Amino acid sequence: MLRLWSLLVLLALGFAQEVTVLTHSSFSLDKGLIARFERETGLKLRFLKGGDAGETLNRAILTKGAPIADVIYGLDNTFLSRALEADILLPYRSPEIRNLKATLLLDPTLRALPVDYGWVSLNYHRAYFKDRPLPKVPDDLARPEYARLLVVQNPATSSPGLAFLMTTVARFGEDGYLDFWARLRDGGVRVAKGWSEAYYTHFTLYKGDRPLVVSYTTSPAAEVYYSEGKYQEPPTGNLFPELAFFQVEFVGILKGTKNLEGARKVVDWFLSKPVQENIPTEMWMYPARREARLPEVFRFAPEPLGSVRLDPKAMAQNRERWIEEWTKVVLQGQSPEAVRRSRR
Repeated sequence: MLRLWSLLVLLALGFAQEVTVLTHSSFSLDKGLIARFERETGLKLRFLKGGDAGETLNRAILTKGAPIADVIYGLDNTFLSRALEADILLPYRSPEIRNLKATLLLDPTLRALPVDYGWVSLNYHRAYFKDRPLPKVPDDLARPEYARLLVVQNPATSSPGLAFLMTTVARFGEDGYLDFWARLRDGGVRVAKGWSEAYYTHFTLYKGDRPLVVSYTTSPAAEVYYSEGKYQEPPTGNLFPELAFFQVEFVGILKGTKNLEGARKVVDWFLSKPVQENIPTEMWMYPARREARLPEVFRFAPEPLGSVRLDPKAMAQNRERWIEEWTKVVLQGQSPEAVRRSRR
């Protein structure tokens, strides 16, 4: 009763405590859910969009000690080790953990808790390829007739871009992935800063000139959902689902938060059933909670039978080198052999 009375007093005085959530630029949740959380807790939520996942994490690391937010959402398994090594997160054993899929609990220290998961995948524009052949095998992407049709994201600033880079490492190996990227570069591949630029500026579905784009396996379902009846079938499709890269997104409490109790409530809220069932049609990822229901439109987003899953330790040990080598070859035009020699 005392707690309720305190809450009513705070609300009456207009002193709702604010909790700031640092997110990637693709963050979206139903406004009604947010309003309900604020009404029930007396907390005021402020969402601060920090760019793509990599940029968002970099902002959190650069402001360590004087955090610009209380909670961070959207760092993924490709960047998880960077966040943990930077020691920017507080551990939190949320009571909602028991409801999550155990396979997604990748951080045993419980500083980063899984919110959702999905697959980064190549998408193609069906109308463009109606009378043209699609590449038959992944290696075909590097042929000039396909490389100039492809837009990817910079892995230094984009989580799907980094996921696709890691996919090529997994497929072509340490000795071959740079050669593949050099062929893509020479063939005319385009590099965008992040997913939004690649998809909404360069993809032919949105009047760009690239009918192949690195996106997600759920993107075709999203196109049907947002078309409001225009599409009965997706206008896009997944290409080479065996190359889809498994991605998990996390939430965590930033060290130095001035509202620890409020931050914990926000983490619990992210993992609650109402938010988890809102995630598929807002952020187009699969919910981490076991019993969360999927919307009907997800029949256009089947989970791929095979996918790329790199060992977290390997990603942690090699991520920065892979990004550096990719930059030298793709953006600076160096030869793969010269870059390989520089490892020694």
